[in-house]
Amino acid sequence: MWPAPVTLSGDHVTLAPLSLEHAPALKEASAVGALHRLWYTTVPTPKNMETEITRRLALQDAGTMLPFCVMTPDGTPVGMTTFMNIDAINKRVEIGSTWYRKSVQRSLLNAEAKRLLLSYAFDDLGCIAVELRTHFMNHQSRAAIERLGAKLDGVLRSHMDQGNGVLRDTAVYSIIASEWPAVRANLTWRLEKPRN
Repeated sequence: MWPAPVTLSGDHVTLAPLSLEHAPALKEASAVGALHRLWYTTVPTPKNMETEITRRLALQDAGTMLPFCVMTPDGTPVGMTTFMNIDAINKRVEIGSTWYRKSVQRSLLNAEAKRLLLSYAFDDLGCIAVELRTHFMNHQSRAAIERLGAKLDGVLRSHMDQGNGVLRDTAVYSIIASEWPAVRANLTWRLEKPRN
């Protein structure tokens, strides 16, 4: 299996292999702020958390996804993220299906989670590119992706049915291997700069 399940840890976040044991805490994380009601993104409802975890684990077994539980340093689950659309032959992955509990959004947790994932992809797996995709209207997500240093490849118009009668326009971003040193330096600076 490429990539194989792994735990990635930093000062602000731990990314652990997702399991059904994480479901109770992830239900609570999803319920706070009613994240599952946002129309432009897909966050599992508390009621469907086990189903979503099972779906992600089935995709892992099929070799197309590597799901992680996002946890605070004390081990509290606060969200999920994945390597998805895995292309082992061309050494490409997409970071996606990411959501975080409201209280940790716009914190150092996200910057460090992305640094850990990108470092694993480029430094350990030898990826040539990492994609990030989001709804064109998800301005918060697009701004976060752009702060990483990812470049907009384009917009896939009417790309997919979200299941709520809305066709999603998907903004596709990527970071290629030659850009990784600058992206890593930017993320490291953001994580280490003094806070007021």
